[in-house]
Amino acid sequence: MDNIEWLFFDVGSTLIDETECYNHRIRDAIEGTDITFEQFNEKRISFAKQNLKGDIEALKFFRLIKTPWHKEDEKPYKDAEFVLKSLFEKGYKIGVIANQSSGTEKRLEDWGFMKYIRLVLSSAEEGVAKPDSEIFLRALSRADCLPENAVMIGDRIDNDIEPANTLGMKTIWVKQDFAVYQTPMSDIQQADYTVDSLVDILDILL
Repeated sequence: MDNIEWLFFDVGSTLIDETECYNHRIRDAIEGTDITFEQFNEKRISFAKQNLKGDIEALKFFRLIKTPWHKEDEKPYKDAEFVLKSLFEKGYKIGVIANQSSGTEKRLEDWGFMKYIRLVLSSAEEGVAKPDSEIFLRALSRADCLPENAVMIGDRIDNDIEPANTLGMKTIWVKQDFAVYQTPMSDIQQADYTVDSLVDILDILL
């Protein structure tokens, strides 16, 4: 990709593995019911294949309460720091645009990522969430970057790829976690590049 100045990353299921967080939520939600983990997970996958937020839709389907998120179960993907470091050393400016609870920058610092990241926009602090274009526009404004000079890197077609494409940003879809079940349904949902793991983006950007 030519003339790229800024790379904006999603956090959940992009830099951070949330698998156990979701599994913990499911176990809490089905506790005391006759719904098995396998039944819930099967339904979650079926919704993910419709490009929906599988866990939330499955909770609605089974009429279960959304249980608390266990941040302690979050862990960086093994290649996350290596990827950020490699891109930083190449000269890219790195930012984050994410739907996250408060304290995102502190968690990124704890994981050792903030030495590579110049800008963090989290939905909790911004009061606006993806896929609303406003959070992308704020990021571009603060970065003093034109959309065509920026790349959005994320796992969600609905939250990351489509809104960034609409604004004229370049896009890289990382098919990790439940993104493996999703399929672009229109041109605006089609990323410029699709990779199966975070480290694969280095083949595109380096």
